Amino acid sequence: MSENLNPFAIAQAQLDEAAAILQLDPDMHAFLREPMREFHFSIPVRMDDDSTKTFRGYRVQYNDARGPAKGGIRFHPDETIDTIRALAAWMTWKASVLDIPLGGGKGGIICNPRELSRGELERLSRGYMRAMARYVGGTQDVPAPDVNTNPQIMAWMLDEYELIVGHREPGVITGKPIELGGSQGRGPATALGGLITIRETAKLKGMDLKGMTCAIQGYGNVGSNAHQLAHDMFGLNVVAISDEFGGIYNVNGLDPAQTLPYSRRNGSLKGFPGSDVISNSDLLELDVDILIPAAIENQLTSANADRIKAKIIAELANGPTTPDADNILNAKGCYIIPDFLCNAGGVTVSYFEMVQNSYQFYWDEVLVQQRLDQKMTLAFHAVHNMAQAKNVDNRVAAYLVAVDRVAQAVRLRGWV
Repeated sequence: MSENLNPFAIAQAQLDEAAAILQLDPDMHAFLREPMREFHFSIPVRMDDDSTKTFRGYRVQYNDARGPAKGGIRFHPDETIDTIRALAAWMTWKASVLDIPLGGGKGGIICNPRELSRGELERLSRGYMRAMARYVGGTQDVPAPDVNTNPQIMAWMLDEYELIVGHREPGVITGKPIELGGSQGRGPATALGGLITIRETAKLKGMDLKGMTCAIQGYGNVGSNAHQLAHDMFGLNVVAISDEFGGIYNVNGLDPAQTLPYSRRNGSLKGFPGSDVISNSDLLELDVDILIPAAIENQLTSANADRIKAKIIAELANGPTTPDADNILNAKGCYIIPDFLCNAGGVTVSYFEMVQNSYQFYWDEVLVQQRLDQKMTLAFHAVHNMAQAKNVDNRVAAYLVAVDRVAQAVRLRGWV
């Protein structure tokens, strides 16, 4: 029987397992399985050739019992509503496991930004904000960058929102340029949070990270920052990296001081001097100490989990491991740092950005990183301690911590 790779079905199955252990009331369980609100938009955009193309967009507000919905906006040709639902659910659990006062949301547009001119991209971004402006705001729902979106796109959306409402509200969007109220340290925050959880894992296991081997799948903002930080913070020997076009491998290690400018200059890692070509799938199966999936969902499945050799898997991507793969990897003794803990650095610094926007006083990068380290470390040990107490794997433990907190907020509000 083939594995169900629908990301929302996977998110619901993971919740179901936690609900059974928590002995959640059936009514509460049913409420938490579905998004509270979702929006589908048709966005007409005037193209450069003077034609009008209609794009499909989504925004899902999964749960806001603990605070305003929070979550990124993705521009991707293969975007689906079920992916957005799953990501919004994971954002809910992510904010909860970090114990920050936010709920979970996510948005997306079906498009290929590589095929759009700068003007078309701006008009699409502004059109999306016009469509959802009445449903977002600092006390409702706060979007941020995600796959194929960036601070410039956030700046266009912020400007459009402020034009609509007629006043300044920098906290409606995070991941903004510094000049428009963005936070220091936001760019590398997701990667840095993940590296902090790797550090804490090494402490638990008595490992010396210096010289340990690592492979990173995905070389966008998160993966490239993870490469740089792994090199700078711990002296990890990153032997393989990959982007959507394929990967490169060098047993002696890859220097981010060379690969990062090469990737930016050429638009991919293909042809990097002194390296061997490796596929994304083969990268996952390398004999390395640490594997960092930092690309997209459903990369570790029942089809390849038995060939994964890494001792530590740090999930900087959302949903890279399916439930069937989880079972195989846990049985093999892999230490998995689950996605909505491992990659929570981004939403944590986005929360810091909202705080700074609210009182118009901004922190330096050192303070941002110190506070991120504190939040990630506390969350990591809350999950680890739960795993030990309940004798469950780390992903189930993260759900137990997060779902219990959300359920308490729902119960206190009298919703269920």
